[in-house]
Amino acid sequence: MSSNRSDKNQAQPNYWSVPVSELLQQLQTEPHGLSTAEAERRLLQYGYNLLQPQKKTSSLGLFIAQFKSPIILILIIAAAISFFLGERIDTLIIFAIVALSGLLGFLQEKGAVDAVGKLLSIIEIKATLLRDKKEKEVPIDEVVPGDIVILNAGDAIPGDCAIIESKDLFVDEAALTGETYPVEKMAGVSASEAPLSKRHNALFMGTHVVSGTATAVVVKTGKQTEFGKIANRLKFRPPETEFERGVRRFGYLLLEVTLMLVIFIFAVNVFLNRPVLDSFLFSVALAVGLTPQLLPAIISVNLSHGARRMAKEKVIVKRLASIENFGSMNILCSDKTGTLTEGIVQVEASLDAD
Repeated sequence: MSSNRSDKNQAQPNYWSVPVSELLQQLQTEPHGLSTAEAERRLLQYGYNLLQPQKKTSSLGLFIAQFKSPIILILIIAAAISFFLGERIDTLIIFAIVALSGLLGFLQEKGAVDAVGKLLSIIEIKATLLRDKKEKEVPIDEVVPGDIVILNAGDAIPGDCAIIESKDLFVDEAALTGETYPVEKMAGVSASEAPLSKRHNALFMGTHVVSGTATAVVVKTGKQTEFGKIANRLKFRPPETEFERGVRRFGYLLLEVTLMLVIFIFAVNVFLNRPVLDSFLFSVALAVGLTPQLLPAIISVNLSHGARRMAKEKVIVKRLASIENFGSMNILCSDKTGTLTEGIVQVEASLDAD
């Protein structure tokens, strides 16, 4: 849906410097809005109004992800060796421990993913649009370029828009620009080279109306918005935590030491003229005995316990490995205005001068 073609069609360079009448012509829309049929056609053309496509990890993929640790690999190799040596009970025990460890991590992370999904399904933001010449509430992800949006106090801006008309309109842009105080917006034309904070006739996705009313035309949606461009620049693979890095390094170290020890013991036994097969089996049995079978289960149990304790404090942990990072955190640096705080000044108390 969001092909290069749709990106090109959304490209309205410096739309804030274009008169509204001309902009409406460029967007092939009218002041009374789009028809439902045209809106559906544009939705197919431009795609849903999302910052990025929702990639849902399957339950199978989430379960397999629990077994990427080198320690798990060592245990699986040890279980395979035990099986070929005829140690069926040892094989079952090792596989049971590995499966239990993976299952604990899977259940915790799957529960967190499902909880977030339920919260997102409950919180559905809608926009008031003009469709078929009538006001209609539409889910914000179905807004398309060319839609005419009606804005009132408290409404979220559904995309990057140009104001058609407004009255006493003030918008909170803290989440986008960091500006603490509401910014006054009005219809008109801004300079072509005006920075984001000086485009007084433009409204941006990710901001909301503090007071006043307005009618605006949606120019850009989804990844083409200013907010979407920022989201694309910040898009990255979740970094490996210090805990995961430590476990991975320990696993590789354990694997190297075990291999070196097995080779050394095998060489010594052969040097002492002992049977080669017996020497090999003894070395392999020693390798199986050296593997920390309970370590993955212990790690998963402890991390799950931490996640449950945080859940009691109404904190959802989506990645178990992040628990250790939370525990070792001294200072948290975060964007504040509009995220941790509301950017609102309130009078708590007053003192009469008399």
